[in-house]
Amino acid sequence: MFYFSLIFQFMNVTHLECANCGKEHEANKLQNLCIDCGKPLLVRYDLAKAAETLTKDALKERQSTLWRYCEVLPVENKENIVCLGEGWTPLLKTDRLAAALPIKLNLYIKDESTNPTQSFKARGMTAAVSMAKELGVKKCAAPSAGNAAGALAAYAARAGMEAHLFMPSDTPRANIIECEQTGAFVTLVDGLITDCGRIVAERKDAEGWFDVSTLKEPYRVEGKKTMGYELAEQFGWKLPDVILYPTGGGTGLIGMWKAFAEMQMLGWIDSRRPRMISVQAKGCAPIVTAFENGARFAGEFPDAQTVASGLRVPKAIGDFLILDALRESGGTAIAVTDQELLAAVGEIGAAEGIFCAPEGAACLPALRVLIDKDLVKENETVVIFNTGAGVKYLECF
Repeated sequence: MFYFSLIFQFMNVTHLECANCGKEHEANKLQNLCIDCGKPLLVRYDLAKAAETLTKDALKERQSTLWRYCEVLPVENKENIVCLGEGWTPLLKTDRLAAALPIKLNLYIKDESTNPTQSFKARGMTAAVSMAKELGVKKCAAPSAGNAAGALAAYAARAGMEAHLFMPSDTPRANIIECEQTGAFVTLVDGLITDCGRIVAERKDAEGWFDVSTLKEPYRVEGKKTMGYELAEQFGWKLPDVILYPTGGGTGLIGMWKAFAEMQMLGWIDSRRPRMISVQAKGCAPIVTAFENGARFAGEFPDAQTVASGLRVPKAIGDFLILDALRESGGTAIAVTDQELLAAVGEIGAAEGIFCAPEGAACLPALRVLIDKDLVKENETVVIFNTGAGVKYLECF
């Protein structure tokens, strides 16, 4: 049982705001994309009000889940929170791994595999499903490359909702079984996650589903942003120099960038930001391509292929938000081969005992590229995000 203190101040949400055109939308009703331009909506808060109870000292007494930051999360009634103990994942210093690099670094792994359902997707789904419950949803639907489906299945089951999931037929078997065993309705599709997304869009109205696709509703990113809050808190309110983040849909990177802005407004951090590094597979690198071309929006990547299923997202609806964060932070985007990311799984595992998902492991060869290009300096603090558990990808090995 997860206890939520009565002193917590819930519901400081003021409105939803289009990330592209700025149009305001009501926060107390179901919303998907902006009604004007069709781009993602972001939740905005009265941060002055939130700061009355959300303080650094108050956090010392709170539970070790992401709901410790409830004043900057969207749920109004704590009874609607659907929690499985997500968040507050380990930040591990990885000295043996760092010793194999050509320069001296303070290297850390933020290990999201310890979340419920063994990936960072649990963060997004606890927020999305909690809000869906609060707003009266009975049936949720989403396309997924694997881990998001497992998380939605689990949180929907916990909330007493139906989950309708559409996944590529070559999704890792562990994800498929996970969804089936937590009561979801699973449909396998001969195609990519974008094909699955089209099916959800075509059928949702007739079936009565609420679409919780990545960034097609405003709340998954709110759960993901807590990675940024945790990182700051675990580092004593000083952010690292560099963050490497494996990027498919990119919600985690977008969420952290949002969190940093909120924390500055709360007075917790200053204006300095980590250099944000988007890591993709060479077989599916739409963000890398757009970044290198100086584009604000990314085109759909042709013939997307990679064993890292979470990176096989040929078109991300939040592409411009990812690219904005990279450029504003002085970061970049790096693509690595499947051979490199799979080799990195074993290297990280042997050095540190962490069996990373291929997506997270991709950050290690990307870090080597950064070092070769002199984009990371001696003695800087670098954080790699491992977004999931390698045990879910046994087919890759």
